[in-house]
Amino acid sequence: MSTTDDSYIAVKEAKASGISARQKWWHILDNYKIGIIPLPFFLLAGVLILLDCLNGKLPSDIVVMVATLAFFGFACGEFGKRLPVVGKLGAAAICATFIPSAMVHYGLLPDVVVDSTVKFYKSTNILYLYICCIIVGSIMSMNRQVLIQGFMRIFVPMLCGEVVGMIAGMAMGTVLGLPPMQTFFFLILPIMAGGVGEGAIPLSMGYATILHMEQGVVLGRILPIVMLGGLTAIVLAGVLNQLGKRYPHLTGEGQLMPSKKGALGSGTDEFEGNPGVNALACGALLAILLYMVGMLGQKWIGLPAPVGMLFTAVLVKLANGVSPTIQHGSMTVYKFFRTAVTYPVLFAVGVAITPWQELINAFTIQNLLVIVTTVLALVGTGFYVGKKIGMHPIDVAIVSCCQSGQGGTGDVAILTSGNRMTLMPFAQIATRIGGAINVSVGLFVLAKFFS
Repeated sequence: MSTTDDSYIAVKEAKASGISARQKWWHILDNYKIGIIPLPFFLLAGVLILLDCLNGKLPSDIVVMVATLAFFGFACGEFGKRLPVVGKLGAAAICATFIPSAMVHYGLLPDVVVDSTVKFYKSTNILYLYICCIIVGSIMSMNRQVLIQGFMRIFVPMLCGEVVGMIAGMAMGTVLGLPPMQTFFFLILPIMAGGVGEGAIPLSMGYATILHMEQGVVLGRILPIVMLGGLTAIVLAGVLNQLGKRYPHLTGEGQLMPSKKGALGSGTDEFEGNPGVNALACGALLAILLYMVGMLGQKWIGLPAPVGMLFTAVLVKLANGVSPTIQHGSMTVYKFFRTAVTYPVLFAVGVAITPWQELINAFTIQNLLVIVTTVLALVGTGFYVGKKIGMHPIDVAIVSCCQSGQGGTGDVAILTSGNRMTLMPFAQIATRIGGAINVSVGLFVLAKFFS
């Protein structure tokens, strides 16, 4: 064989080798991931964050914080997913929230990371951006008929669940020898108050005024109960998700009601193809504008902005106020936030507003028994009533879980644990509206009792 032939073969082998190496690299990027992040990107992000920390300053601007929250959020979520047994019961959402809270408490997270995360979370209100894109997108992707029927019917299992949950919780408190007032107003009502901002804080203000106590003391007693109720609901949502996989006839996989086609509400029958860039931009802008409408409602009539946004989005959907193209874009924005932003947001919540020590202090046997009994009764009733009125019982029960969640944050964690993020509009009804009614009625009864 000539030298020319040898050179040709060598060049050919080199090219083949180069292609093989490139394909292997692409294979690694596409198949080895932490959450949604390719492993090489994840490692690079860790190195860059470490270098910033060693320099003593981690910028809190959105560019750096996107990488930081994604790195820690998906790491915690991936750890939870890989835990034996509990990994399938919602441990990912729990770990993404409570691991960072514990790390902050025990000083295991660098101060620069904590400071930057808290500053970013509080200055941007990223949770509200997340929730408005999730709520509006999920509503726009739903079938109109199912939206109407679902909103009308969901109140029945919600109301029944709350009544039975309160009775069961009071019965357990009585058996344990707890004072009825403590059981109801400091254990049961906080669980169903709608979270922290719309629940625990208004309750603490009302209790402080009526009972002549310091608001900080009252909030310190209430907040851990809200967290434990939410934690119980997250675990139950994970259990219900696994139950649905074992008994498929009990679930609509994110749809509350059966239909002639078998499933409605996902929007896949309404939209075909991929939305363009303009549709995506309009879908995101629609969510933001509707939230601003909710803010005006809060300013004028005192209705919480997320609730106002929820009702406005429903009205827009029912009135066919935006084109199918924009609805498709809104649905795609919703899917992006659900997939890419959930765990980073939960990490920020764990660092910024989840006090670990208060959670630990509430872990008494009596408190736990009352909390678990209340939530189990609430969710079990939702399951039973939902089945009796022709709804998918597992999906109704997961919405019922949100009645004992930590507001918008809890809804995200619960629906993530239950793999039912499409139920966000109904979860918001359970949390926001149900919580507001419970707080108002509870404070009215307490005021009458001490008048």
